[in-house]
Amino acid sequence: MTKENPFLVAQQQLDQCAKILKLDPGVQALLKVPSRELHVSIPVKMDDGSLKVFQGFRVQYNDAKGPCKGGIRFHPEETIDTVRALAAWMTWKCSLLDLPLGGGKGGIICNPKELSQGELERLSRAYINQVGRIIGPDKDIPAPDVYTTPQIMAWMMDEYSRGAGKNQFGLLTGKPLAIGGSKGRGDATARGGLYTVREAARELGIDLSRATIAVQGFGNAGYYAAYLAQELFGSKVVAVSDSQGCILSDDGLDAQKVASHKAATSTVCNFPGARAISDEELLALDVDILFPAALEGVITAENAPNIRAKIVAELANGPTTPDADVILYKNGVHLIPDFLCNAGGVTVSYFEMVQNFYMYYWEEEDVHKRLDQKMTTAYHSVLDTSRKYKINMRQAAYVVAVERVVEAMKLRGWV
Repeated sequence: MTKENPFLVAQQQLDQCAKILKLDPGVQALLKVPSRELHVSIPVKMDDGSLKVFQGFRVQYNDAKGPCKGGIRFHPEETIDTVRALAAWMTWKCSLLDLPLGGGKGGIICNPKELSQGELERLSRAYINQVGRIIGPDKDIPAPDVYTTPQIMAWMMDEYSRGAGKNQFGLLTGKPLAIGGSKGRGDATARGGLYTVREAARELGIDLSRATIAVQGFGNAGYYAAYLAQELFGSKVVAVSDSQGCILSDDGLDAQKVASHKAATSTVCNFPGARAISDEELLALDVDILFPAALEGVITAENAPNIRAKIVAELANGPTTPDADVILYKNGVHLIPDFLCNAGGVTVSYFEMVQNFYMYYWEEEDVHKRLDQKMTTAYHSVLDTSRKYKINMRQAAYVVAVERVVEAMKLRGWV
């Protein structure tokens, strides 16, 4: 099965929103493409003395509401269209959470698992040397994403600071605490998602202390979703998956023990007391909440009719295709769309920016409280819009976000 082009998906979603809002065709055309993008070739001296050239990107989609914000991915299958789509979704995500930011995204085509620490550091610094001309604390603020880490952010920040001749902690977010990171950033994506799940469960009358959960993608966000669902709500996680397979236990899985098993074996597979199932079986489990927390395009028109979860909470970017959206909505599945559900990460990244700017750092409980407020407000603005226009939750999220960006563009005289 060939996955859909994620940028075409993002454009289709915008087109649906444009019809609902009756946008001017020129405004719609401007919102369908990035404002600017940079393609770079990155030469890196490898440990064996050879020179290898990597391809990288930085896309700045729309900065009408403020500086661009968005992660940097290191992935062997990275494409410019994936980066464009993610930059678009970041634009809508920041707008939806009412952050004074635009959307951006970056990436390098590489497999970090095949690189030594030295090679990874040289690649990270070389990328900043190439894209440094278009980023900065008040222009475009990157962050970690797939296969990038706080350590990689530290190298990138240091390289940019060398060029600037002064510390530039605010260049990017997701840094280690010792050099300007924010408390509460590590689990922010999942924690923010769980705040929206809590609100959705209240609307649907679901008791989370009795709820069952499946997590498709047991990475950072997926692990914290499972762990925090158990810790905060007492929910039962019955199934999780990673790139190598899926496991199920009707008695429930202890997220921390599964994480320890994965750390020791590099996979969730063969976890004691659990049985193997297929990815399609996991998606079709009769659970209260399904977290797609891996990559794009996993819920499609083919498998959407099989989904029995009451709530689908999209911690991944773009896990559901437009055709599948229609099916889920028709079948009464309450979908919490990606750029609402997973916006906790960028929200706490914004908090990190604020703390960097005025050099005063908050306690973790303050971060959690502010994040809860932002996520809860955004969820209900989307739910209210969904009911007002009688549209699905993703369309409603687009309506709220796009209206705000268009207002900013009009006020600035762009359109």
